[in-house]
Amino acid sequence: MTSPQQPLVFYDIASGPPIRCFAPNPWKTRYALNFKRLPYRTEWVDMPDIPRVRASLGVAAVRKHADGTPFYTLPVLQDASRGRLVGDSFDIAVYLDSTYPDRSENETQRRLLLFPPGAQALSKAFNTYVDGLFTAAVPLFAHGMPLNPDTAAATKAEMCRRLGLRDWEEAGVRGEARGKMLRALEGSLEGLAEAYRRTKGPFLEGGLEPSYADFVVGAWLVTFSICCPEWEALRGWQGGVWGRLHDALEPYRKGE
Repeated sequence: MTSPQQPLVFYDIASGPPIRCFAPNPWKTRYALNFKRLPYRTEWVDMPDIPRVRASLGVAAVRKHADGTPFYTLPVLQDASRGRLVGDSFDIAVYLDSTYPDRSENETQRRLLLFPPGAQALSKAFNTYVDGLFTAAVPLFAHGMPLNPDTAAATKAEMCRRLGLRDWEEAGVRGEARGKMLRALEGSLEGLAEAYRRTKGPFLEGGLEPSYADFVVGAWLVTFSICCPEWEALRGWQGGVWGRLHDALEPYRKGE
């Protein structure tokens, strides 16, 4: 079996205590690592420390703020066995497939890939599409994020700066506007739900195991399950397709 000689180090965004993974992009990586059964340990990083940690690792930002300044975020994956650092969730998935394509099960080696053959480019487009659907509804869960109370003020101030908001209250949505945004999200997910309805099982490819596309959707579902008060309603939308997918991905949520 192709396996790292040392456990991989996964840099994830720390929540408040009890520390757990709650942000969507780190969840994409955590799902991928658990799916491939690779040895890893989590290095938890508080939000205000992310720029310093990425700089100390020598990992450049892969995104920019609206004003063009670097947007430092996580995940980052460190593979000391091969001297590699990868600082984007999609790039991490590509790296894991190319570097560790196999797993051994009952002494029988077999391929275990996040991407079906020839599907990386389509999966990248799908990742962008799904991120767009859910990012539009971030105000539904912004106030529910389990921030570290010791650094919450600094985190909120930085997020307001990124989003161009006057204060943290503007990051969320309440009352009639909240109901309107929930309905808009439900409607925007209809096309994605139809794709899942066309498969035989809870996963997009219709097989017994998920692909990276399922982890992209599943990562956002975990975030909503932790941060959004309307999660129980959301998991029942579109005939329960999101609840079924979330439940089917439970075996890959080690280290929640």
